[in-house]
Amino acid sequence: MVSLSTQAGVQAGVESLPLLSRTPIAWAHAVLKDPINLLIDHAVLEKKAANNAMDMLTRWPGEWVPGWVETMTSVARDEAAHLSQVVRILARRGGRLNRTHQNRYAGELRLLVRAGQPDEAIDRLFVSALIEARSCERFAVLAAAAEHDPELAAFYQALFSSELGHYKIFLKLAYKLDEREKLDARWNEMLAAEAQIIEAQKPGPRIHSGTRLI
Repeated sequence: MVSLSTQAGVQAGVESLPLLSRTPIAWAHAVLKDPINLLIDHAVLEKKAANNAMDMLTRWPGEWVPGWVETMTSVARDEAAHLSQVVRILARRGGRLNRTHQNRYAGELRLLVRAGQPDEAIDRLFVSALIEARSCERFAVLAAAAEHDPELAAFYQALFSSELGHYKIFLKLAYKLDEREKLDARWNEMLAAEAQIIEAQKPGPRIHSGTRLI
């Protein structure tokens, strides 16, 4: 059982997120009705998150950015560990990964990246921060809704803090790359876009599914 102090800490963390839309508890109750497919989706997302960090490892802009390699290495390690945890839970429940998987939410966010432009690295960091922030918020909602599944409740509760940390370090790294006023304007644009993108997703047992019809 999650302690009241831990619940309060999670609530404070969720409220600190700058997301422009919030996920209703009804979404979590709906997706938890199909935990196997939810876990399959989650496992693939952790794999993609680890791959993203590894891909960005040598993509620092300019000659060098202090802390860049350390950040990407740390995130890749964490995401690989999360993947291992999800796969173990999935196997215990009789599930297994699929070979193919689409995440329209992340794909649509990545269309916001100004590829080949001087600000590409900033956009990629902002997209990574947005995905981590939304995942963090969704994990908190799942933990709160999984009162009849203590294993998943504890798991998503534990992942919340890690995702919150990843969101913060991606954002901090982005803010090393340009003037605050310019970065604030771009960040606010992308926050607004993220709210529209998540709202437009189809419902279903996925971490980044939409909430319509729930």
